[in-house]
Amino acid sequence: MKVTLIAHTPDPERIIATAAKLCYSPSDIMSLKEGLTDEKVESFVSMLISIGHESVLEHVSFTFGIEGISRACSHQLVRHRIASYSQKSQRYVNEDGFDFITPPEIAAVPEAKAEFDRQMEALTESYNRIADILTENHKKTFMEQGFDEKEAASRARKKANEDARFVLPNACETKIVVTMNVRSLLNFFRHRCCCRAQWEIKDVADEMLKLCCEAAPNVFRKAGPSCYSEGKCPEGKMTCGKIR
Repeated sequence: MKVTLIAHTPDPERIIATAAKLCYSPSDIMSLKEGLTDEKVESFVSMLISIGHESVLEHVSFTFGIEGISRACSHQLVRHRIASYSQKSQRYVNEDGFDFITPPEIAAVPEAKAEFDRQMEALTESYNRIADILTENHKKTFMEQGFDEKEAASRARKKANEDARFVLPNACETKIVVTMNVRSLLNFFRHRCCCRAQWEIKDVADEMLKLCCEAAPNVFRKAGPSCYSEGKCPEGKMTCGKIR
């Protein structure tokens, strides 16, 4: 798994401080921005975070490239709706010989690992057989429509991928670009940095948080699971019992 911070709003903490300051000042925006020293920015942002004034955090966004995760993980990730996503398509990308993610608990048990690998190999073979069969059928149709053999074959394979992908497993590796504003990120970290989060998305969230802390340390100083960021666990009877 690899998480990269591709880009973020320049000077994020100053942008947040300027937006918040505007709410309480009659001054023009540029004057407000110029009057914010590094010390004032740090102090103001820390105060905003402590009182939960989060609307101004939406002016700053972070874009991440996430590679080497499973479709099971990405399905959880895209449930966070206030975000933008671009994911590797199984419709347009040929998944012949697809990479897959092996859960650590399966990898730790030889018998389970052997069965898991056997299933991945079988699914790869099924994907290829189905794609080949459908490609031949679609190729004939495209040639009947007047396309030459090369173009017909290219179009046929792409169309075959649409249906062959239905046999691909949740373990199938994927890549995704994610953009979230800071307010959404804080919510994401509260849920996904929690010990009760599924192991893979927790790993992703932990890496994203590390990168955010490097880029905007004052904004993300108290970011993390609810027990850390808010001092309480919202899980009730489902709590892990390890409140930080």
